[in-house]
Amino acid sequence: MNMLAVILARAGSQGLKGKHLRPLCGRSVIEYTFDHAAQSRLLNKTVVSTDCGKIRELAQARSLQVIDRPAELATSWASVQDAMLHAMDAVESDGSFHADGVVVLYGNVPVREMGIIDRAVEMLRKTGCDSVRSFCPVGKWHPAWMCKLDGDRVEPLIPGSIHRRQDLAPMYLHDGAVVAVSRASMLRGRENRSDPHAFFGTDRRGIITEAGQTVEIDENRDLFLAEAILRETMSSQARVA
Repeated sequence: MNMLAVILARAGSQGLKGKHLRPLCGRSVIEYTFDHAAQSRLLNKTVVSTDCGKIRELAQARSLQVIDRPAELATSWASVQDAMLHAMDAVESDGSFHADGVVVLYGNVPVREMGIIDRAVEMLRKTGCDSVRSFCPVGKWHPAWMCKLDGDRVEPLIPGSIHRRQDLAPMYLHDGAVVAVSRASMLRGRENRSDPHAFFGTDRRGIITEAGQTVEIDENRDLFLAEAILRETMSSQARVA
């Protein structure tokens, strides 16, 4: 099963400008995703989809193929689905590679659980499902504890009186670590462009990560958390060595 990994890294950002190139423990944020892809045993080819010259330089320094993302696919409203289809088509255009499945790796995720990419690919292979995503528990940010505000009037999102966390029904949020999609499901996305999530298919599976195993950089404070985790990891590895 030929697996194509596409690292998505557009230049613009509605939140934190230049987040892929922000310095983090002496390196750019996106370089950690290059490492994660290289560490995978089950990825056959990795490319970088970007409209940023500096990201292109960093990718090429790692001998990674760069897919030039057109302006219409590098906006805040462009879908991941369309960017992935564009990258897959570009890679396959010369006939040298055929993707049986595609893995989405966001370039602004410098912290991923070791082996999470291969866990997703293995589940895709073993189950024959349409897609696999990584999910983390929502913890105290549970919908049962959320409210809507009408001015200063509070209205529970879900009426009820659950007051203990352990009594909440488990719920999970996609954490951005990895998405693995079958080729058939990617092609389904091409046929249903009006639905940006069509490429997830109908048989959608999930793998669970724990709090702190994934850090997605969208705000400055995310950089502080990522740095703390990376420094702790590097310290632990130094002690073992």
